[in-house]
Amino acid sequence: MKEFNFNHKTFSLIENSENGKVNSETIFKYKQQGDLVTADYYGGTIKYGTIIANLKKDKLDMLYQCVTTNNELKAGKAIANISLTTHNKMKLTLNWQWLNDKKETGVSEYLEH
Repeated sequence: MKEFNFNHKTFSLIENSENGKVNSETIFKYKQQGDLVTADYYGGTIKYGTIIANLKKDKLDMLYQCVTTNNELKAGKAIANISLTTHNKMKLTLNWQWLNDKKETGVSEYLEH
């Protein structure tokens, strides 16, 4: 199995569920130390957000939080499945859930630049 390296990688959205907050203008900048993966994200509908995750083979177990341009404070959790495109770029497919009263779920996909 390939070892994935997120250090200094940039990702953007390619597809999202209707109840997601991120759009195609949001940029994710990742860092990695061992199996700890973190990211800052901003742009589009997001003023600022952070991700903290554990890398386990081809999955990221993540928690995220953000402030939207409408000043909503949001938080959620996700499992991201990591795959490689034919151009050897990482693709993340997230099964996520908001951690609010409704516990809404969704799926989103991100591609490495």
